[in-house]
This record gives sequence, structure tokens and C-alpha cells, in this order.
Amino acid sequence: MTSRERILAALNHRETDRVPIDFGGHRSSGITGMAYARLREYLGLEQRPIRIYDPIQQLAIIDEDVLDRFGADTIELGRGFSLTDDCWSEWTLPNGIVCRMPAWALPGRQDDCWILRSNTSGRALAKMPTGVQYFEQCHWPYLDGADTFDNLSEALSESMWSGIASPPGPTEIGEPDGQDVLAAGARKLRESTDRAILGLFGGNLFEMGQFVFRMDNFLMLMAAEPKTVHAFLDKLIELHLHNVEQYLGAVGDCIDIICIGDDFGMQSGPLISTPMYREFFKPRQQMLIDKIREMADVKVNLHSCGDISSFLPDIIDVGIDAVNPVQISCAGMDLTHLKREYGKDLTFWGGGCDTHQVLPHGTTEEVAKHVNRQVAVGRQGGGFIFQQVHNIQTGLPPENVVAMFDAVNTVE
Repeated sequence: MTSRERILAALNHRETDRVPIDFGGHRSSGITGMAYARLREYLGLEQRPIRIYDPIQQLAIIDEDVLDRFGADTIELGRGFSLTDDCWSEWTLPNGIVCRMPAWALPGRQDDCWILRSNTSGRALAKMPTGVQYFEQCHWPYLDGADTFDNLSEALSESMWSGIASPPGPTEIGEPDGQDVLAAGARKLRESTDRAILGLFGGNLFEMGQFVFRMDNFLMLMAAEPKTVHAFLDKLIELHLHNVEQYLGAVGDCIDIICIGDDFGMQSGPLISTPMYREFFKPRQQMLIDKIREMADVKVNLHSCGDISSFLPDIIDVGIDAVNPVQISCAGMDLTHLKREYGKDLTFWGGGCDTHQVLPHGTTEEVAKHVNRQVAVGRQGGGFIFQQVHNIQTGLPPENVVAMFDAVNTVE
């Protein structure tokens, strides 16, 4: 099997020649730049510039030699873009390692913080104080409320998660030649790899409310002013439907999986009730999935952290094919239970190794044993793609990363 065939077989619930692996195929299965530098050194690989494609989380582009070493079967669409030196600017990671940051998202210094600014207004959208390793949001466009949502597109460009782009970066579909540039890059990547290509669309609904109102305000609005939330979400889904039509019109025949996201869970349970999910989000998710199916023959992967077990019947109902990162340390997210209850209808893209306790704190033997156990459960009957639970964080022992991937295909 090729990597693409392997991933698609798993998504179609067929057993594969080996367990399919995702490493860095999307923004929740990767590795931070600082951890990546240590991993390359541990593996004895030649030094290469560390390229940070996600400035907020400071995630590294994983080079082909590492992808090959660990048998990765996926690649993200953004790897077909920003291939020339002028797309990158030098920056220094918090531990002193010099890296390359997207030129359009180069942090600047202000007082004791690094700042990421809007490319349109110049407003500070995110900050990283000295001694901190990640950026955090510092501006919410609707923090003081909004009388109308006619300016929603502009508001989203002034929010950290939706306003600071990763490659393909500043290529905007709305620009005169943007769609042609996107389509050409996608075709070139498709021709160059047999890995399954993931397109990161987003399409967030619940989280977008948090990005523009702030999380506490949006949760209160859902309870106290549902009409306002419906008006906001109506405008938002209108934008999403337009954008996904443009996006898939350009790349739909070159990607295998489209990734959408919404964090509905927390460590101890869901963030909202099932009735709230069904009132506000499920119908609009259905609209988005229907448009995707209309536009392209692709699988749909939903990212949602935390305990989302109570939403899985509805997630299956709207036509989502896979969920990640399968946060197995949360209540309700035991992989054995999930496979038994939902495995015939849903692919579990993750849950392969706990990044909360096992990967950072276990011995290499404990990591390997844990991975063997998770893989033995997940791979039965297909419907399982290995990834660790979310990104590999700074400070994690590189030998544990190697032990994790080396253990994936050692289950008898």
C-alpha cells in the first residue's frame, strides 16, 4: 500500500498492511520547534533550519528525513507553499535557537513581550511575555458586544487564531490570482508525494464565538441571549459556506482529507450541553458537511479536544468521518469504549499515545508498552490512524518520541 492508500483504507474501515501514521499532518499532530530541534539532534540528523509554520503554537515543519524515519503517511497542504527564502524571516525561539518564521507573521518586541500584529490594522492580536513559550490572545473584536455582524469577516481578521495565517499563508482566495496560486501549489504537491494530503480549512463555529467575543462572554451569550448567538452563527456559516466553496474549488481534487475544528470538550466532560450543541452547532455543521460533499470527494476530519463522547452520535449523524486527537486521558474517552460503541461508523485519528503523563514522564519501555496497548485496540477492523494526543511539547524527552513511533508497528 502507498501512504495515501493506507490512510484512505483506514478511513473506510478496512484493515491495512501496517498501522497508518500521522505526524504533523495537521496543527494538532505535530511538534514544537524547540522539541523538534532536540529530536533531530538525538536522531543524529544533519542540521537544517527550523521553520515555524504556526507562529502561535510555534510548530515546526517536519522535514522529509524525519517523516521517512517514522513512517508518516500524511502531509499538510501548506507544505506545497512558502518554498522560497523570501517567505521566511529569522527569529529566535524562547530557548535561544534561531529559526525561520513566516515573513508575514514575524513577531515584534514591545516592552517585555513578543507581539503578533494584524497585517491590516497593525493591532496587537497576541502576546508572549518573556519566560513563556506560546502566544496568547490579547484582542477580541466583539469584546464589548456588537450591534450587527455585517463586519464579521473583518472582525475575524482581527483575532489571533483566524487572523494570523500559516502557509499557504498570505495567499488569499479572494485576491485576483489567489485561487489560481492555491490550485497550482496543490497540484504540484499532489504530483510530488504519495502521502495523504490534508487540507486545513477550519470552519469553526463554537470556537469562532470565543475568538471574537472571548470565551466567557460567548458562553454567557449562549445562555442569556440565544437570538444574538443565532444571528452571529447565521452570518458565520454564510462565510464558511462561501469560503469552503472557493477553497475546494481550488484544491478539492488534490487533497484527501479536509480538516475542520471546534473544541467542544474539556478534561472532565463537554464544555456545553448536548441540547446546546444540537440547537446552535449541529445544524450548521450539517450545512458545512453537505457543502463539502457537494464540492469534493474528500473525507472530513473534525478536531475537538477534551471529552466529546456525548456528542459522537451527532457527529456521526452529520457525516463526519474521523475525529482527532482522541484525548484518552479525559473522562469518557477510553479508546476501548470508543471503538466498541462508535468504531464501525467513525475513525479515531489519534489516541495512540497519552501526551499528558505517559509521553513526557514515562520511561521508553513504559511509552512502548502504552503505545502497543493503544494500537492493539485501535487497529482492529480499521478505523484507526495513529497520532499522539495533540502536539509534542517542548521539554519532552526525544528518546520517548522515538520509542513511541518505533512501537507503533510492533504489535503482534
